[in-house]
Amino acid sequence: MPAPKILVFAGSIRTGSFNAKLAALAAKELSIAGAEVTRISLVDYPMPIYDGDLEARSGPPENATKLKQMMMLHQGVFIASPEYNASVTPLLKNTIDWISRVRGMREQPLAAYKNRVFAIGGASNGQYGAMRSLLALRQVLEIGCGAMVIPEQIAVNKAAEAFDDMENLKDEATAARLKAVLQRLMDVAQWAGGGQ
Repeated sequence: MPAPKILVFAGSIRTGSFNAKLAALAAKELSIAGAEVTRISLVDYPMPIYDGDLEARSGPPENATKLKQMMMLHQGVFIASPEYNASVTPLLKNTIDWISRVRGMREQPLAAYKNRVFAIGGASNGQYGAMRSLLALRQVLEIGCGAMVIPEQIAVNKAAEAFDDMENLKDEATAARLKAVLQRLMDVAQWAGGGQ
């Protein structure tokens, strides 16, 4: 069976972002496990805040179309979600919203979220490890976009102390949990066979 194609990104573009570190580590672990990985940064895909009037005038921004097409080329997606006020970042929500508005001819709505599998994780300096943002993100993806999100997820708390000098997770149990989430993502992505 061919290696599953997995897209990886973080919902933060902040310098030194814990979730960018988590996304980088996830991409590394997926590659080691045999996946074909594409890691991107949303800093390279700037978009205005979603506005229905703007969409009516000029359609979705070019970067929304690029991201949607990229997502369609992958069987799986891993998102590292920071936590802002017990929810997802405006950047991540805006990205998801704009991608949801891109639709090709004779294409079903929300096509980018169908026929592929999502895994989510988050890192936060707080004790909950971005767990509340993961609840919100799961709701947006599953209920809002109709996506398949595996039940396994990873929440890294006390993130400022969680990574070593090589940007691996120091805690063995947390590192093992991340690997288990990513392996499950690969298995389900390969089984679902989407994005091809």
